[in-house]
Amino acid sequence: MEITYASSSSRDIASIAAECSSSSSSLAAFSSMPSIRPVKVISLQYPTSPSSSSIGGGTALFVGWKSKLKRMTWLDWIQTLLPCSRWIRTYKWREYLQTDLMAGLTVGVMLVPQAMSYAKLAGLQPIYGLYSGFVPVFVYAIFGSSRQLAVGPVALVSLLVSNVLGEIVDSSDALYTELAILLALMVGILECIMGLLRLGWIIRFISHSVISGFTTASAIVIALSQAKYFLGYDIVRSSKIVPLIKSIISGIDGFSWPPFVMGSVILAVLLIMKHLGKSRKQLRFLRAAGPLTAVVAGTTFVKIFDPSSIKLVGEIPQGLPKFSVPKEFAYLKSLIPTAFLITGVAILESVGIAKALAAKNGYELDSNQELFGLGVSNICGSFFSSYPTTGSFSRSAVNHESGAKTGIAGVMNGIVMGCALMFLTPLFEYIPLCCLAAIVISAVMGLVDYEEAIFLWRVDKKDFLLWTVTFITTLFLGIEIGVLVGVGVSLAFVIHESANPHIAVLGRLPGTTVYRNKEQYTEAYTYNGIVIVRIDAPIYFANISYIKDRLREYELEVDRSTRRGPEVDRVYFVILEMAPVTYIDSSAVQALKDLYYEYKSRDIQLAIANPNRGVLLNLTKAGVGELIGKEWYFVRVHDAVQVCLQHVQAIKEASKATAATSDPPPEEERPSFLQRLLRQRGEDMSIPELESGYPNPSSALSGGTDPQLEPLLSRKS
Repeated sequence: MEITYASSSSRDIASIAAECSSSSSSLAAFSSMPSIRPVKVISLQYPTSPSSSSIGGGTALFVGWKSKLKRMTWLDWIQTLLPCSRWIRTYKWREYLQTDLMAGLTVGVMLVPQAMSYAKLAGLQPIYGLYSGFVPVFVYAIFGSSRQLAVGPVALVSLLVSNVLGEIVDSSDALYTELAILLALMVGILECIMGLLRLGWIIRFISHSVISGFTTASAIVIALSQAKYFLGYDIVRSSKIVPLIKSIISGIDGFSWPPFVMGSVILAVLLIMKHLGKSRKQLRFLRAAGPLTAVVAGTTFVKIFDPSSIKLVGEIPQGLPKFSVPKEFAYLKSLIPTAFLITGVAILESVGIAKALAAKNGYELDSNQELFGLGVSNICGSFFSSYPTTGSFSRSAVNHESGAKTGIAGVMNGIVMGCALMFLTPLFEYIPLCCLAAIVISAVMGLVDYEEAIFLWRVDKKDFLLWTVTFITTLFLGIEIGVLVGVGVSLAFVIHESANPHIAVLGRLPGTTVYRNKEQYTEAYTYNGIVIVRIDAPIYFANISYIKDRLREYELEVDRSTRRGPEVDRVYFVILEMAPVTYIDSSAVQALKDLYYEYKSRDIQLAIANPNRGVLLNLTKAGVGELIGKEWYFVRVHDAVQVCLQHVQAIKEASKATAATSDPPPEEERPSFLQRLLRQRGEDMSIPELESGYPNPSSALSGGTDPQLEPLLSRKS
């Protein structure tokens, strides 16, 4: 709906003139001014009932869940409870089966040696790594929503387990293993709870810079912790770099050449195979075959030469894991922080990988459902002697590159692990520990993300600072402190940005009715007596003081070089563009009232443009709508400018009339008839001339203009 009028203010132009001068002669002069040209303004529609956005957060969430449950069919329920049913219904046996089986076999061959290596990193016997790569893999294939994610033991979680449990009990104690299994149960329960309550969004507050800095530092610590298998002597178990380096240096007398040479050769082979597998498509099988090659080569060497100075894995129990209930619940309280930390790592790493793979393969993935699937796999795994597992970046990448289409690849992966547990464990006892260490180091070297640091330095110094702080604190103060500091600084940045939102002074782009940031568009111009401000954030108690301070600054900082229109000596109107404001709380509403009274005391009118439904409803409920005046609310900034500009013109004319009557010029300074005619012609400018500040001769030739056409646009003859 559009309405046409000369002024939208209850303070009509005559009253403004009266304020400028109370003399009758001034009013007489004012009444002789040219009539104000009508302008077209779009009428703002006020909400008559609360919208869904105005309902409380908890109520809105409950209403949303309730309506969603009502719409769900039996097929939706099956797909929610068993995500595997989505790909089972559409499975193309001839097209997918062969690639799925090959991908599962490839990742399974890669997982067996990696699982034993990561178990050693966690301070556990290698058999528990194999157990962790068996039951959770099958469970995830049923309850997980990603079709390419490879679940199992990973280096970062293994380091967290080792770091925490090592402070409670010695790794040689049976209690150590029980606590690792209990930790898997706790992590699974936390993941399920967060998935069911749809709390995965919490982790979004952790910046990618924090994740990158944390994983880079952790990768260095993991690599150093594996140095003992290369050097031939024990070093202290720690998640800090200084104790590790001190221990390595102090024990140098126990250095042994055979494991160092063998481990270095195996590591070089692994890195070369990984590089070839990544760089050449026809050789990509080498990436997955690397760990198996290392194990076979190391075992063959030991079998042939039987070197006494190279330590071996030792005896590994044969057979599938047996059902057992996790024990030692007395230590539950001390494991809660670690369970939360591992859950956070699972969300950051696994869900991120799963979403990326889903996007590449063209299907939708619900992060909360994915989190629930990971939780169920950890819970079920804990009853079969598994320690915490999550999605692996390297194995998931290999799974995707090998052509995995569905969870059948995961099932095949589990079958390979089951065959290894049943038939191959007698061969595993001859695997050199330095080979397993080389596999771990090769895997974590990909986590050293120095390229991210270089990128952040070029793009955003603030994110680079965040990366550096997280990296240094994790490296020197430990994983737990590093994560807490990184998350704390990340949240501090979020709070700072929220409390200091971006606010822009808008100007009009020439030849349009579009208003944009003057700093971004230097050609944009403003109008004398009018300040247009856009607030690019929700307004609430934490940022309203900052917004008020900036508005006062904009009122004083007037750049006259880009201003047009009638020349006045100060600001009479402040227009707030509120399109980006999605929410306004009660504190901000009260502050807006105070701002209005402050402006009113200085004879400045506040106008609001384009508020959304929720914001407008809150302002109306609080009485701000009536306080400011409904006629000062506009759909567009352009509408507000039209009305304000006419008021500014009226104020200028009233001031001129007052000056003319109060101090008449001497006879010799009075203008001639021709001068008065030219001045009258200048005063009788059309709206396009008014907005530009320059007379347009073509407008005089073109005659009258249609008041229903878009005003303030210059017209060419």
